[in-house]
Amino acid sequence: MTQPRTAAAPVGPVRHLGVLDAMALVIGIVIGSGIFRSPSLVAANTGEPWLMFLAWGLGGLLCLCGALAYAELASAYPKVGGEYVFLSRAFGRGVGFLFVWARLTVIQTGAIAATAYVFGDYMQGLVSLGEYGSLVWALAATVVLTVMNIVGLKAGRWTQNVLTVLKVTGVVAIAVAGLVGTPHAAQVLPVAEAAEAAAPGAGDFWSALSAFGLAMVFVLWAFGGWNESAYVAGELKGKARSMLWVLLGSIGLLTVLYGVTNVAYLRALGMDGMAGAKAVAADAVLAAVGPRAAKAVAVLVAIAALGGVNGTIFTGARSICGLGEDFRPLRWLGRWDPRTGTPLIALLVQALMAILLICLPAVGKGTGSGFEAAVQYTAPVYWLFILLTGLSLFVLRRREPRVSRPFRVPLVRLTVPLFCLMCGFMVYSSVDYAVRSLIVAEEVTRASQVGTLVGLAVLALGAAVYLLFRERPKGRGA
Repeated sequence: MTQPRTAAAPVGPVRHLGVLDAMALVIGIVIGSGIFRSPSLVAANTGEPWLMFLAWGLGGLLCLCGALAYAELASAYPKVGGEYVFLSRAFGRGVGFLFVWARLTVIQTGAIAATAYVFGDYMQGLVSLGEYGSLVWALAATVVLTVMNIVGLKAGRWTQNVLTVLKVTGVVAIAVAGLVGTPHAAQVLPVAEAAEAAAPGAGDFWSALSAFGLAMVFVLWAFGGWNESAYVAGELKGKARSMLWVLLGSIGLLTVLYGVTNVAYLRALGMDGMAGAKAVAADAVLAAVGPRAAKAVAVLVAIAALGGVNGTIFTGARSICGLGEDFRPLRWLGRWDPRTGTPLIALLVQALMAILLICLPAVGKGTGSGFEAAVQYTAPVYWLFILLTGLSLFVLRRREPRVSRPFRVPLVRLTVPLFCLMCGFMVYSSVDYAVRSLIVAEEVTRASQVGTLVGLAVLALGAAVYLLFRERPKGRGA
């Protein structure tokens, strides 16, 4: 007998991702605009090549320690929702709710909007669509990629795989151009002046530490997104330990790729050139190869941004689903389309929020004009929740010792505390950066003041929404 169609239709997440698919997703998210913007800021705040490479090496080490913690948590709780699952079980539903609220209203949708504007700015330079061309390109990228993720699992997966291959190939091409091309002297600020401009008063120890901390903020921004793999644990095929190979493989490849790319930048521009460059990747290629490479670099950055938007759309919707599954008034957010096997409602809600952020003139101007502004607004909240996730490993080990853990973190009393300490340092450094920016800035725009207040107000609103819904939960935890 033929079974009814609905009986065979998926009603939840489908395990359709292989290790390479998940690695492509992680790498696709991480290689966004960061590697094309962060190196110049890292160089400006370190001032010496050895200190610059130390910062990048520490960034890779921190992510490796974090990856070990995430591998244990994801293998023990292989459900869609990522940090929401871990935080809810460890610290309660309120913390989990606020985390997803922050992702939906600020972190994730803000990242989609900002990266979409990077894509729009570069595409506008290649194909101008008029005065609002960047806005049109950004909206088009968000809408088209959301549709690709709604259409079905295979379309979204292969879209990400193709974009990731193109991005990695392009970054390798930039590195090769910088390594084999003819270096040219760049007309830029000397390193000392650039570093002083970025971190005034760097003569004493604490100012130097603050400058290095700021460099680490930008390093880890470039690495940002490795933790997004936790959101596909429930859709990963194979054994639970597969998540370990996804995280270690992704971070290992990224660390090597970023190291080689920075060597290429350094050879093409020198330390002074890196510190003063406004578009370090383009400047390096132009210095090493010539002006004919300008359009190729623009295409590469556009592709990189496009892949970052697609990966962020994919994982962001999964965290929204986790919220819908646990709170009865919001359970419509957790529904999966039985025909496509995708979180349709979550994808639509996320897209609408991202489109709103893209269209708001103040937000659009901020995301389009300043990489540093995006770090200032998002880094403290982001690293606070990452810190809590690291601490949740110890809480859950003690609270739920009988839960099967296919992978356990080696040297857990060393690696995870190191990860948590570094996360705390990132929170401090990002807040310190924001405070210093306000103090040393000659003029603080009204848009920046409003943006900061709106971010705090949105978090406070999230707490109010949780108090409204907490008496009517669907069930316990995740």
